[in-house]
Amino acid sequence: MRTIWNGSINFGLVNIPIGLAVAQQRKDVAFRTLHHECGTPIKQKRYCPKHERDVEADELVKGWEFTKGQFVVLEESDLESVAVERSQSIDIVRFVHVDEVDPIYYDRTYYLAPASAVAQRRPYVLLLEAMKQTGLGAVGKFVLWGKENLCLVRPLGDSLALETLFFAEDIRARSEIDDAVGETDVPDAELSMAVQLVESLAGDYDPAQFGNEYREELRAMLEAKLAGEEIARPEPVAPAQVADLMEALKKSVAQAKALREPAKRSRAKKDGAAARKRAPTRG
Repeated sequence: MRTIWNGSINFGLVNIPIGLAVAQQRKDVAFRTLHHECGTPIKQKRYCPKHERDVEADELVKGWEFTKGQFVVLEESDLESVAVERSQSIDIVRFVHVDEVDPIYYDRTYYLAPASAVAQRRPYVLLLEAMKQTGLGAVGKFVLWGKENLCLVRPLGDSLALETLFFAEDIRARSEIDDAVGETDVPDAELSMAVQLVESLAGDYDPAQFGNEYREELRAMLEAKLAGEEIARPEPVAPAQVADLMEALKKSVAQAKALREPAKRSRAKKDGAAARKRAPTRG
């Protein structure tokens, strides 16, 4: 597996060689901006409106806008004075229950690959099994691309995964939403019906069942356009207007049950066929 950063996990006196590998990669269709007249890709230029000319890369500096339109100019030496020390280790500072870390703090997931040498893999497996048995994850810090990162190392199947975490100051307060919700009451009858709707749509989470329909339709449209086919514009669909919340809940529950019945029969049919295959044959 290709890694983007190689180092070690340190906790106590234990050192575990690891590599950091990207776990997610979006498959979205990418577009370029073209000149409509000739189809040529547009180039983005660095332009100074005061001097009315393009500027080169060596003329650029960073600036911090402390008030609207006013900046503190920063040199590279200024930034170096507060730069974090380059390190090739993830230093564990605390073990916590993984479910205590709210998903709102999760930023990006990476796989932690063990050392290529078989003899160096035992500490990796030891940490993995210890966290599986205790249900704990490891909160630590490490430096990636010149920036300090907070992270959570956790078991993921038979591997270790690393979640980069947002710091507390990065999470926006939600007190305004909490106050609005706290001031709103719902009737027991509506709540009971809402619970029925939730339960009627409940099931196991299988990522493979949730495809990106927009992405599939977009690719199909692009293939059709490439083949010279005419693309029909869809008719606008007006949203359904439902004035009565209770009536909407009842209709939603009935609709969900109707959709689940064929799936239930299909599963029952498959289970019955599997049971017949497992049943011993009589001689």
